[in-house]
Amino acid sequence: MHLLIPHAYGHDDECRQAFHHIALPALRQLLARLRPEPADEGDEWTLSPPHERAQARSLGLPIADGLIPWAAWRAAQAPAHLGAADACNGVWGYLSPCHWQVGMDHLTMSGPYLPELSEAESRALLDTLAAFMQQDGITLHFDRPDHWLVRGELLRDLPSASLDRVLGQNLAPWITRQGGGAPWRRLHSELQMLLYAHPVNDQREARGQPTINSVWLHGTGSLPDRAGHVMQTDPTLTVAEQLRDSAVAQDWPAWGCAWQAMDATLCADLLAQVKHGAPGRLTLCGQRRAVAWVAPPPSLAQRIKTLFGGAPDLRPLEQL
Repeated sequence: MHLLIPHAYGHDDECRQAFHHIALPALRQLLARLRPEPADEGDEWTLSPPHERAQARSLGLPIADGLIPWAAWRAAQAPAHLGAADACNGVWGYLSPCHWQVGMDHLTMSGPYLPELSEAESRALLDTLAAFMQQDGITLHFDRPDHWLVRGELLRDLPSASLDRVLGQNLAPWITRQGGGAPWRRLHSELQMLLYAHPVNDQREARGQPTINSVWLHGTGSLPDRAGHVMQTDPTLTVAEQLRDSAVAQDWPAWGCAWQAMDATLCADLLAQVKHGAPGRLTLCGQRRAVAWVAPPPSLAQRIKTLFGGAPDLRPLEQL
């Protein structure tokens, strides 16, 4: 079993305070039994957060910053659903309809969630944008109401920031880092103008719902080869999403409660397997780094340390 936990630690003062007031007995025992591997180093400004890099490694996907091909991997899983016979080829990305709010000195994307859209609303927006984007050789495919799959050469070598980096955040530094050059910036501005006058937004505004006034490109990239990545999965991997919503919302009391619930379930399950001698792997991911802990070969010295060693601590998480 490989348990991967995104948003395991944050560097906000409130998060640190919340973390040191929660009891995580299963996690403490796991860190005492498992051996850490070298950290996946980074900082809070990488376009691809540590948990996405760790998951991509387990799937054998490229991990260039901002170019982990999540959309291409998704397209390869369901080519018939997309109506694309050659879905494994080409450059893909996700396009998420969103609401940007202009403040006195910053621009933010509503967060921690994208605006709720019905499938009918999402498809109506997509149809309008898809017809316009065809002139740039870009095609849009419906996948879910909150994101569409976009394909085209304009996206090649165009790094993009993960939604987990930008939701609820000041967008200005991320727009600058996202890059893409004049062609994408021009297209993005034109899409915003199309959305501004769309009937779906008139209806949403009349209902008091946030309008869809922009889109965010993410998950861009291409698969390195067709055969090696179609339907590739890691059956041992469990990605625990329980901490995401509260972490992105910076609701640290709720985050602490979610941590305790996960410790009593997923962490306890992994601990039980490790105690019975089964291979185990734990990957903890923060805003900057990811560190994996693995079960070492059993030895007399380790068994003695586990039984009589000092109380395990959680200080390694402060490095995430």
